[in-house]
Amino acid sequence: MQTKHLVVIGASAGGIEALRELVQQLPAEFPAAVAIVLHTAPHSPNVLHDILSRSGRLAAVSARDGQHLQAGRLYVAPPDSHLLVEPGRLRVTKGPRENRFRPAIDPLFRSAAQVYGPAAIGVILTGNLDDGAAGLWVIKQLGGTAIVQDPDDALFPSMPLNALKTAEVDYRVPLVEIAPLLVRLTADTVPERTKSASQAIDIEVKIAKEEDPMNAGVHRLGQPSRLACPECHGVLLELKEGNHVRFRCHTGHAYSPESLLAEINESTEVALWNAIRSMQEGSLLMRRIVEHAEIAHPATDTDKLVVRAQELERQANTLRAMVADTTSLTQATSATRDEA
Repeated sequence: MQTKHLVVIGASAGGIEALRELVQQLPAEFPAAVAIVLHTAPHSPNVLHDILSRSGRLAAVSARDGQHLQAGRLYVAPPDSHLLVEPGRLRVTKGPRENRFRPAIDPLFRSAAQVYGPAAIGVILTGNLDDGAAGLWVIKQLGGTAIVQDPDDALFPSMPLNALKTAEVDYRVPLVEIAPLLVRLTADTVPERTKSASQAIDIEVKIAKEEDPMNAGVHRLGQPSRLACPECHGVLLELKEGNHVRFRCHTGHAYSPESLLAEINESTEVALWNAIRSMQEGSLLMRRIVEHAEIAHPATDTDKLVVRAQELERQANTLRAMVADTTSLTQATSATRDEA
């Protein structure tokens, strides 16, 4: 049976248990297809579909490129691949990472809004940062329905909180109420489509489908910012959607403000640890040279090398303290945003 509505679900940290609980409550005759993105590491085992199949009455499969959508089935994005939809079928691609992930939630939601319009139902579950918020905003722009797990009910509330801040959400409900709500919504008549996808939405969907971003028109999405892409170091374009800002580079990598800050913090920490390692290696080498000189050439003046080695050790300790401060600042900033 072909699907009239399309349900798209995004989750991250804490998502496996949340998804298991949700699909456990969906009836065997559920009248819509369900496409799911859970943030996973690139080399994660592809087992989520097996877990979900054992958790409920609906068959779950790892999505395949070109696979036809059927009502009453769960389609799970495989690791290291974006999951998108076209009319009646799925696309599985290796498009650029978005919000530091592939699969990412935004590409799925964006394509669902583009194709299904008011028949698209987006659901944001537990998770960190804010992937899915921009995609849920697009679903609402094209007449679809937005559902967010109540942050007070989520194991990790950041993703639901950011979705609530970004999109005009239709339903903010605890996890236990989402499946019954989906049953009611998919039983309704599909609303008439009144809006078409904008050029910007079309461009971003093309990029996720592996089209060359320059040929797709990425330069038309926004104005150059003063920031560089943490992944490829190209200039980031600043994209404005309502009152919110996102970023995308000319090679296609996309970032929300939350994910960009997280990537910059991580890159900074890596750079600091590399500097610490380099200083420690320099100090060790100088001390080894001093030891060798004292044995082979006792008359050699090694005082300057000893002083320099001590200075490198002090600098390394200073950087080590900076790493600790950076980690504390990142945690404090995240906590402040979650409470806002």
